[in-house]
Amino acid sequence: MIEIRGLSRRFGDLPALAGLDLTIARGEIFGFLGPNGAGKTTTLRLLCGLLRPTTGTIRIGGIDLATNPAAARRLFAFAPDTPPLYEYLTALEHIGFVASLYGLPARVRDERAAEQLRTFGLEPYADQLCKGLSHGTRKKVHLAALLTVAPAVLVLDEPTNGLDPRSTHEFKQVLRTARDRGATVFLSTHVLAVAEAICDRVGILSGGRMLACGPIAELRASGDRSLEDVFLRVTENSAGGDVAQ
Repeated sequence: MIEIRGLSRRFGDLPALAGLDLTIARGEIFGFLGPNGAGKTTTLRLLCGLLRPTTGTIRIGGIDLATNPAAARRLFAFAPDTPPLYEYLTALEHIGFVASLYGLPARVRDERAAEQLRTFGLEPYADQLCKGLSHGTRKKVHLAALLTVAPAVLVLDEPTNGLDPRSTHEFKQVLRTARDRGATVFLSTHVLAVAEAICDRVGILSGGRMLACGPIAELRASGDRSLEDVFLRVTENSAGGDVAQ
């Protein structure tokens, strides 16, 4: 579902990303990991068409993002770390509005929205303006909107930041359910426990380069007891170099 070939991005003389090659299959949860300044946010912005690459190509579902951006963007939904809500819509109105942008029929939209409100415990906030919601609740509203859309590809930047432990637990199950229905999830996170719990594969980026990529079990060396051990070992002698993270 996601094909990245020779992807690079420079900011002036500074390389933020250097020749990234990556393929992510349909129905896979892929964890995108790396220290601060590794190039993760730049990659996400390129993947969503918010930045243009210096070199390289991105295909979503076989569609070239550069030559047919509208068609490619219809296949995915993006959740940035700071949720972009419409402040003077209620939580339910925001979810419905986002779903309408993707052309969901009203009946399907309403059924899915009600399901996501229950999943994230948002029913008490359904009629409250987004303007007055806490950061964690705003995050849940935006995630609920994207999951109501049920896109083929979900691109998530630090999705569990601001979520309480119960919501994080439920969110992990939601992503597993999305994967089981065939969705592809591209997940950037610093929370290694979340990545270890749900990701089919992970990639570890540093200094704009992919240092390791594969199933966690295959990335483990002798002595690695967890994904944290793998991450620390792989990035031990590397340095970040991404101007825009």
